[in-house]
Amino acid sequence: MIKSQSVRVISEDGEQLGILPIAAALSRAEDSGLDLVEVSGNSDPPVCRVMDYGKFRYEQSKKQADAKKKQTVVEVKEIKLRPKTEKHDVDFKVKNIRKFIESKNKVKVTVRFRGREIVYADSQGFKTLKMIAAALEDVAVVVQEPKMEGRQMVMFIGPK
Repeated sequence: MIKSQSVRVISEDGEQLGILPIAAALSRAEDSGLDLVEVSGNSDPPVCRVMDYGKFRYEQSKKQADAKKKQTVVEVKEIKLRPKTEKHDVDFKVKNIRKFIESKNKVKVTVRFRGREIVYADSQGFKTLKMIAAALEDVAVVVQEPKMEGRQMVMFIGPK
C-alpha cells in the first residue's frame, strides 16, 4: 500500500539501508520473513522499516493497556445539606467527606435553600460551608469557593 517509487529503508535491527526502489525494499523484507511498514509517509522519500507488523501491533496494544491501568479516574461525590442542619449532622457529613477525599475523589458540597430559607444564604449557608472547609483543611483544599447556583450554594473540595 506504499505509493512512492523509492523509500528510505531501516532494517529490523535499526541500521539504515539507504534509499531503495519499492520492489527491492519489499523483496528484502520478504527474504527475512518480515513486513515493510511505512513509518513516516510525510518525509521525502518516505521512511519504511522492516519489522514484524503483527508483533508491533501487539506491543502497541500492551502499552496502551498498561497506560490505561496506571491512570486514575477522579469521581465527584456530592454531599447535600440544608442551612439549618445541626452541628452533629454536619460533623457526620464531614466524616464522610474525609473518606471520599482519602480515596482521591473530589467532593461537591451543596447547601439547598427551600422557600423562605433563601434569606439565610449569605449568613447560615456560607458559614456552614466555611466550617466544613476549616474542618477538612488538613487533608483537603477548596477547589471552588462557595457560590450561589440558583437556590443552592455550591463548594468543591479536592484532595491535597
